[in-house]
Amino acid sequence: MLLCIDTGNTNSVFSIWDGKEFLSHWRISTDHRRTADEYFVWLQTMIGLRHFDLDINACVISTTAPRVLFNLRVLCNRYFNTRPLVVGRPETLLPAPPRVDPGTKVGPDRLANTVAAFDRHGGNSVVVDFGTATNFDVVDADGAYIGGVIAPGVNLSLEALHMAAAALPHVDVTMPDHVIGTNTVACIQSGIYWGYIGLIEGLIRRIRAERDRPMKVIGTGGLAPLFDQGFDLFDAIEDDLTVHGLRLIYDYNKEAGNV
Repeated sequence: MLLCIDTGNTNSVFSIWDGKEFLSHWRISTDHRRTADEYFVWLQTMIGLRHFDLDINACVISTTAPRVLFNLRVLCNRYFNTRPLVVGRPETLLPAPPRVDPGTKVGPDRLANTVAAFDRHGGNSVVVDFGTATNFDVVDADGAYIGGVIAPGVNLSLEALHMAAAALPHVDVTMPDHVIGTNTVACIQSGIYWGYIGLIEGLIRRIRAERDRPMKVIGTGGLAPLFDQGFDLFDAIEDDLTVHGLRLIYDYNKEAGNV
């Protein structure tokens, strides 16, 4: 069994691949203070609720929060007796290396998204990943990551608005019935929801124009379905895109004798 760990700035996803399919996905808040022992107790409990054996013998990690990596490495070493493959490190091979400016460090989640998108949808595509930031990852015809866009995440924008303007309440993200709000909450919801619809449509249009070719658009992340309500923003929604990419990267390194 392969344990895939995707650690973002806000949440971390743990997924188990049994060689044929993902058995389950679990989400936990990202906290650099969480120890390897705490991770193991939590993971063992979650696996026990699914009633399958804990027989993990390989691990792959993607993290955009470097401070958590040490304890994740200890988790893999101590409890699963395996040295994890860490995506984004120089020793980790990719099917198609990214083509970006020299010295640029590409987020490992973006690399995993690129590999997964190419596997499922081919090249000339854009992954829109709704996380702490909203990332647009551009995949070339041969499957290489060639750049993208980073915009503030939806929840981050809401939190910043609430903190900067004390009189404005914190609201839930939802699709309002009208663009013109008739109360403060509706006004904020309209600005966030329709504002992000406009942001996505505008950036995708400009990316397609700059690339001068058709580009498929794949949405992923927890809020992707909310923004896919009849607007034809996405050609597909992929809930497990990042961990699927981690699994593919692990398999690629295994076949190359790198793990």
